[in-house]
Amino acid sequence: MTSEGKLEFPETFLKHLPTNQEVRVIILVNEPTDTQEEEKAAWHRLAAEQFFADY
Repeated sequence: MTSEGKLEFPETFLKHLPTNQEVRVIILVNEPTDTQEEEKAAWHRLAAEQFFADY
């Protein structure tokens, strides 16, 4: 991200994109968490919920 809030891509990456074609970009950001243990526990809860949702 630039200081103006724009995305910048390296020229080597842009060479592989067709010109004048629409592209979609997915941006992943780290969400702040209190501790890694809380995040780990949240993933375990989600995994258990998904597992038992099939039953």
